[in-house]
Amino acid sequence: MAFGASHVACCIDGSRAQPMILDTGIRMLAPEGATLSLVHAITNSAAMLAPAVPDISEHYDSTEDWLAEAVRATQAAVDAAGITATVQSVLLEGPPARSVVGWAEDASVELIVAAAHRGKVDRALLGSFASYVAYNAPCDVHLVRPDGLTHRGSAA
Repeated sequence: MAFGASHVACCIDGSRAQPMILDTGIRMLAPEGATLSLVHAITNSAAMLAPAVPDISEHYDSTEDWLAEAVRATQAAVDAAGITATVQSVLLEGPPARSVVGWAEDASVELIVAAAHRGKVDRALLGSFASYVAYNAPCDVHLVRPDGLTHRGSAA
């Protein structure tokens, strides 16, 4: 299936769904002149509860390094697929779902690719990233499931 988007955003987090997210994002790109953004959001939930904001700069630096490596590997995959596209990193800070939706609007993203893989406990405690993005994004959203998960989020 060729979607042909000029700007696709892949929301990545190092989970087992990440390869599927990236593969889907690459398949959805326009063959020439497209941009593939690898998006990751850092949130510090302790900062919301603490009177003083903790220093997370060390975490931020290691995340930038991880994201840069993801960009290098993904650019190689895009090139191998014969697609003329630029792969870039986008590191956001704040509540992940809201941060991604706000950035997508400002960046004129045509398609967001993300995973739908949180379990019931995570969704209850943290909310559903996928649901928020699907209902609030300014563009189309494609949700992927990691191999081996059923529609209820449990192993098959």
